[in-house]
Amino acid sequence: MYEHLPDRKIICLDMRSFYASCAAVMEGLDVMETPIAIIGNKERKGGVVLAASPPLKKQFGVQTGMRLFEIPDDPAIHLIEPKMQFYIDVSMEIVRLLNSYVPKEAIHVYSVDESFIDLSGTERLWGPVEQAVERIQEDLLSQFQLPSACGIGPNMLLAKIALDLEAKKTGIAKWTYEDVPMKLWPIAPLSRMWGIGRRLEKTLNDMGIFSVGDLAHASLDRLEKKFGIMGNQLYYHAHGIDLSDMGAPLIEGQASFGKGQILYRDYQTRKDVLTVILEMCEDVAMRARRARKAGRTVHLSVGYSKQALGGGFGRSRSMSEATNDTMKIYKMCMALFEEFHDGRPVRRLAISLANLEDESSMQLSLFDEHNWRNRELGETMDALRNKYGSNAILRAVSYTEAGTAVERAKLIGGHFR
Repeated sequence: MYEHLPDRKIICLDMRSFYASCAAVMEGLDVMETPIAIIGNKERKGGVVLAASPPLKKQFGVQTGMRLFEIPDDPAIHLIEPKMQFYIDVSMEIVRLLNSYVPKEAIHVYSVDESFIDLSGTERLWGPVEQAVERIQEDLLSQFQLPSACGIGPNMLLAKIALDLEAKKTGIAKWTYEDVPMKLWPIAPLSRMWGIGRRLEKTLNDMGIFSVGDLAHASLDRLEKKFGIMGNQLYYHAHGIDLSDMGAPLIEGQASFGKGQILYRDYQTRKDVLTVILEMCEDVAMRARRARKAGRTVHLSVGYSKQALGGGFGRSRSMSEATNDTMKIYKMCMALFEEFHDGRPVRRLAISLANLEDESSMQLSLFDEHNWRNRELGETMDALRNKYGSNAILRAVSYTEAGTAVERAKLIGGHFR
């Protein structure tokens, strides 16, 4: 199966405890020796732990996602608020360092702290791939004081899995096609496999597929019938096969466009909740338009306040025609909210547009003058926001007390600059 497949020298490089490491450098601390917590907002008891240094995890049991009030009151623990612009600047400098090893075309920045690099053909410059990786890691330590982990593989998929499942413990890990039966197939539960989320895992479990080995030995026809093109990719990924070019998504095609947020306070009234829902629909629709996609299925998830015993609901509904019109998505969310909301105060909201199609599927409906005007209006608003910033043009409801868009426009990655 693997004889004619490309055997590239792809590495997936991850900055260990990146946010905590950057904060440690700013404060003159050693991230591997000092308990450090990056807190979204130190003024709020419920501020979220965005990152934790290894000593904080090991000595105090504090993990990412915990709240400020759950952190022990110990003077040894350093609480630091995130400086997102600084993190982005450091990330860009890291890319410049990588560019000294390979051309820009051979680098794919996957996230602010993780990148793929194709080292194929660099052996005469930097030696074997393992030697090049060690050199890059030494440069990261000497220039930025940032520890790193690196997965090596013949493609992006195996490099990423080698990083996630082995290198984050050992520093460097190399997986080959020959390692697939011994290392990849035993992986379970399926959500440990890159690209498989909890929802997809449950669907596969319902089909009797519980490990990556089960997926590799499942019927390709059955997977394609159930998931379409994604079924084909799941099958080949389970065999460690990935033909993606650098920078291309490993699972072709996005399954949905979504937006979620935890509200700043409990929202008590229907009007206030619908204000935020409209803002979120605007964001989801804009992302779909940029990708030239339209969706038929709208999903609304609502989480109630802990003061009202928590819980919530998540409901989906499909339309007869795919859309990326903000108001059509909003009207569907409004209908779902009216039908399933039980009156309790709301603290969390999430919206997604799924069952995607190419925007060309909308073309017949765009002959309708009203639809065409809405599409052009949406595109004009998108262009203004793209050029002048996300708050360059907002709906009037965003300037009410309930709106969150104005405040969130001041953030980078959901946090203060």
